[in-house]
Amino acid sequence: MAVLTYAAAGAAALARAMRDDPRVVALGEDVGRGGIFGQYQGLQTEFGPARIIDTPISEATIMGAAVGMALTGLRPVVEMRVVDFALCAIDEIVNQAAKNRYMFGGQGRVPLVARMPSGIWTASAAQHSQSLEAWFAHIPGLVVVAPATAQDNHALLGASIRCDDPVIYLEHKELWGERGEVDPGVDAELGRAVVRRPGRDLTLVTWSKAVHWALAAAEVAVAGGRDVEVIDLRTLWPWDRETVLASAARTGRLLVVHAAVEVAGFGAEIAATAAETLGVRVARLGAPRIPVGYAAALEAAARLSPESILKRIESMLA
Repeated sequence: MAVLTYAAAGAAALARAMRDDPRVVALGEDVGRGGIFGQYQGLQTEFGPARIIDTPISEATIMGAAVGMALTGLRPVVEMRVVDFALCAIDEIVNQAAKNRYMFGGQGRVPLVARMPSGIWTASAAQHSQSLEAWFAHIPGLVVVAPATAQDNHALLGASIRCDDPVIYLEHKELWGERGEVDPGVDAELGRAVVRRPGRDLTLVTWSKAVHWALAAAEVAVAGGRDVEVIDLRTLWPWDRETVLASAARTGRLLVVHAAVEVAGFGAEIAATAAETLGVRVARLGAPRIPVGYAAALEAAARLSPESILKRIESMLA
């Protein structure tokens, strides 16, 4: 057991995978110098430039090369720098990586991991602060993962590299420095949520950085006699229906919270499933449908907080 940052946990998971499997490579802008968040720190020194591959500034080229690598037997980890820049490679992701297995009857597989740092990045404005998980969850053929802790960034990255389908791997841009205990012997299964806090009055489902806000809100709520169960979804597709629906059936109330824009966010899928299956009371809380501003006051308007989550909890339990 070691205490690592979220970024170092990801680097450790990738290093372990590369030692275990010579087919694993990483490619992207600035990976040779450790990545802009330190998530590749020291890896080119150990594995060399033939496996930690610096690329030109062309996301379409990077992703296209990775798809070709995967189809010929490698297991590429693709660095998109931030999720916002992945939009420059959307054809390669949606029309090539996601569809190849289906279109060719399983003859081709695309076992790549696309690391796309997600969410608001302080003072980085509208083009560097988006949460686009719902876009990728909508596409058949893609797996979508969003780790909230250093332990999960280690375990889920390892599981994603072993996956035989393309994985959209969303690490929050403001979690890189968060520290936590990491047990490298702990594995994670894609599609399995975890209950971060048990409770009896309301089920709160969330993922990524919003997990930390939700837990803070739940601790305040319990002081007022409101017992909130917090579920970290971890994988958006496939998502853990069994855990979520069992909890919601027991509490009778479901609140889905995400940092992404609330309109057409992935929370709507979870809420609709619970409403259709169980008939319980459901609600969503997400960001307003506005661009993220550069000015601190405008950026704050686009952010959730423990206070905004607590307010929604209280309204559901009133």
